[in-house]
Amino acid sequence: MSSTQYQDAGKKNMSRMKELAAAIPGVMKSFQELGKAAIADGALDGKTKELIALALGVASRCEGCVAFHAQMLVKLGATRAEVMETLGVAIQMGGGPSMMWALEAMTAFDEFSAAKA
Repeated sequence: MSSTQYQDAGKKNMSRMKELAAAIPGVMKSFQELGKAAIADGALDGKTKELIALALGVASRCEGCVAFHAQMLVKLGATRAEVMETLGVAIQMGGGPSMMWALEAMTAFDEFSAAKA
């Protein structure tokens, strides 16, 4: 496993999303707006919502989701302890398969944190 696996995946996904946006701009713009609205501060702050998104990415075994939300959590100043507790909830809800994806989420968060440092 590369030490930049998730950074590389994130770059690849962004490139591919630009291609998709060119092909279906209305859908992609609407999806982007939905994401902004869903993560916006409200009763829960944006960081808490990103932690939820990471847990859901783990539970649904979505590599791109794990990469994206781990990177966003680093940008939002999440601590490793916050991410670890979130992964604990994801494991509790999703069992063994979520535990395996929690390892991936931990790797992604650590990788983006190291790149930021």
